[in-house]
Amino acid sequence: MSAVAAPSVEMNVTVPASEEIKKFLAAEDDLPETAGLRVRVVPGGCSGFQYSLNVEEDSKQGDFLVEQHGIKLFVDMFSAQYLNGITIDYVSNMMGSGFTFENPNATGGCGCGTSFSA
Repeated sequence: MSAVAAPSVEMNVTVPASEEIKKFLAAEDDLPETAGLRVRVVPGGCSGFQYSLNVEEDSKQGDFLVEQHGIKLFVDMFSAQYLNGITIDYVSNMMGSGFTFENPNATGGCGCGTSFSA
C-alpha cells in the first residue's frame, strides 16, 4: 500500500522579491518569529482574479507554508490551486517598481499585470 502524498503548493520567490519582503517585515513593529507574507488570490481586477499580499503574524489552520530565502509565505487552500508553480519577482524600472507574478496557471491577463483569468 503506497502512502498518498499530502497536497502541496510550489512557489518560487526570486532573491530581489525576498529582499523586498524582508524590508516589509522589518518595517512592521513587534512581529513574532512566526510572521510571514500571505499570498492570496481574490476575486476582482479586470480579468477576474487579482493577487493580494499581506503581512501576517502567523499562518492559519489549513494554510500551505512555503519557506524560501529566509521568508515564510502563507497560502490558503483556495488560492493554492491558482498559485501552484507561480514565480514572484520584484522589478524596478522607469515605469516604477513592484512585485510581478509569472503564473503558469493563468489563461489570460491584462496590461496591469496584477489581474488574471484561469
